Amino acid sequence: MKKVLIIGSGISGMSCAVKLAEAGIYVLLISPFPSERSQSVMAAGGINAVLPDCEEGDSVSCHIEDTLKGGDSLAGGKAVEGLCRHAEEVIRYLEGIGTVFTVDNSGHPVRRAFGGQSYRRTCYCGASTGKQIVSALVMEARRLEAAGFIERRIATCFHSALIRDGKCYGALLCDNKGRKLYTEYADALVMATGGQNALFGKTTGSTLCDGYAAGKLFLQGAELKNLEFIQYHPTTIETSQKRILVSEAVRGEGGRLFFMDKGNRKYFTEDKYGPRGNLMTRDLVSREIYAAGKDVYLDISFLNRKIIDQKLPEVRDVCMKYKGIDISREPIPVAPSVHFFMGGLAVRLNHETNIRNLFAIGECASIYHGANRLGGNSLLAALYSGMVVAKELDGRENDTKKEDFSGYLADEDQKLQKMAESRSRFPVMYIRDMAAETMEKQLGIVRNEEALKEGISEIEYYLSVADRICYDSSVPVYTNYSLQAILSLALATLTCAKERRESRGAHYRTDYTETKTDYEYATIISFDHGQYRVRLDKEFEYES
Repeated sequence: MKKVLIIGSGISGMSCAVKLAEAGIYVLLISPFPSERSQSVMAAGGINAVLPDCEEGDSVSCHIEDTLKGGDSLAGGKAVEGLCRHAEEVIRYLEGIGTVFTVDNSGHPVRRAFGGQSYRRTCYCGASTGKQIVSALVMEARRLEAAGFIERRIATCFHSALIRDGKCYGALLCDNKGRKLYTEYADALVMATGGQNALFGKTTGSTLCDGYAAGKLFLQGAELKNLEFIQYHPTTIETSQKRILVSEAVRGEGGRLFFMDKGNRKYFTEDKYGPRGNLMTRDLVSREIYAAGKDVYLDISFLNRKIIDQKLPEVRDVCMKYKGIDISREPIPVAPSVHFFMGGLAVRLNHETNIRNLFAIGECASIYHGANRLGGNSLLAALYSGMVVAKELDGRENDTKKEDFSGYLADEDQKLQKMAESRSRFPVMYIRDMAAETMEKQLGIVRNEEALKEGISEIEYYLSVADRICYDSSVPVYTNYSLQAILSLALATLTCAKERRESRGAHYRTDYTETKTDYEYATIISFDHGQYRVRLDKEFEYES
């Protein structure tokens, strides 16, 4: 029987695991925490699909066009076409496994408007779409686990891939309880580890998604792509621990952005872009809020209280709990925050990286969103990408040759021992926090050459001391060994941003404000004998 190792048990990882198991393939599903604690449960807004009862004028072709336009010419046409044409199939699958969508009197999913879309096509489950999908997939995974096709292993972290001569044979894993490394061989390794929120400190996402896996694989030879494209969600509120999303659904239901100007409300996005100004793409709205230079508010108080309670209960509760704001009576103070990463592991149409048998799905894979993601496309991409890999592996012959990585395991164990013995005045988390401050400051909504060079210099310094700092024995061993790879990913991200000397999508530079045809290419970065090599590649996504 084939064996597939999946790292990450959010929506993309579980969708892949379930589909593989249904095909009779054994799956080992690895994560530090249960699926119910994955970032996927935080996806409140919805999932895009053009269904037979769509709005008049809408079509799959229009969904494709909106996605390519939102991606500012950097999303692969074939990849986006596959994503959008399979969206109805994804919705039907979710309904079939028990996902409870909000429906109309005829029993059809209700759709809401999301930014950058020409029509209402975002299906949703009240205010908890992600939670509903996770719950449905967990039940499917448990059914297949009972049948012996899925093994779920928590309290376990990814350490590195087992790679030799451009081919992956499994992974080195870390048992958090026993603080031990061990090898896990497999016919394929699938990464479903999400974005790199912890690189930026306080974001809308889970800090469990720290970018370590992408950074480690980069150091092992995997190529990364479009790292400079980081989506800021325009409407979030700040708490002591993180920034909390004020869903795009608020603006989809008619919410209006404004700031006060000489005692009067100025609806600045509507003034500039017309009636749909509040629902422009997230990069545009974030930059307009940034350019306003004033406190910005989002108002939905003119809606009937019953509509708010029915359609926006989670936003209502969050604003009351953390800010003491009754959104049916007063506006919400909002500001942009890092929310999604269009960049990640570079994958082909079948989601395989440049390393044979190493795949990436969900947010950690860069393929569908180009320079900017449309709201509602992330859940669709998470589910669809998992299905794509399952289909690919179901049709792939087993690799019979096996390699021995016992020497590699011994070397990595020795490195961990040396970490435990090293001493310095700076602990790991101090360096992590300093790096996050650098990234937030130098790689914000707007960038320039000077800031990017300063950020590179600072991260290079942190990397230069990474092997000499004090490793804390009181924290999980993962926290200690993850530092160098996380810093390497930070440096790769800044390097990509510096090399793209134009403004496109979520990447805006004050020193290069125009979009240039010379840069209508994907940014591919690789690690070659200690050097960060960047190239532009137009055809990357079109080859399988």
